[in-house]
Amino acid sequence: MTTKKNIFAIIGSASSHSTNLKLVEKIADLSIEYFDFIIYNDLKTLPHFDPELSAEKPPKEIIEFRKSIEQADGIIICTPEYIFSIPSGLKNAMEWCIATTVFSGKPIGIVTASANGQKGHEELQLIMKTAMANFTEETTLLIQGIKGKIDLNGNITDLETEQKIYTFIESFKNLTTEPCLN
Repeated sequence: MTTKKNIFAIIGSASSHSTNLKLVEKIADLSIEYFDFIIYNDLKTLPHFDPELSAEKPPKEIIEFRKSIEQADGIIICTPEYIFSIPSGLKNAMEWCIATTVFSGKPIGIVTASANGQKGHEELQLIMKTAMANFTEETTLLIQGIKGKIDLNGNITDLETEQKIYTFIESFKNLTTEPCLN
């Protein structure tokens, strides 16, 4: 039996009860034999990015956020798209991390679940490439029209989406068990 991997899941939505949160909770349920999840749904509590503080004197909340990323065996970022981009709270969190190496070589799953999501999905992948995160095409998932594919209880109501989620989980599991390249 293999040891479960610790996954830090970051919810990009500004809404406390978002579809993205329900989706990550579903992914956590479906992958309970492989992963232990910590779901972070508090991006709006992080202070605004300040480059003068980022390297030398980051706020306590940022130190804790970075530490959660560092200590995780893998990261899943699940976000909607807001105005053809990632939400400002998620962008803010990424800015606090980009001058560090917390994402370098870290296995990442990128899920964009939105009405369209294409531009936000592309943007998040570019940010994670810049941060030198470790992800593959198979560990990225774009779910367009998410509100018509998941119910209020977090059940996936679309068979094709459900299959894509299972494939994503399997690919992410494989990525988190590969030897680290750094």
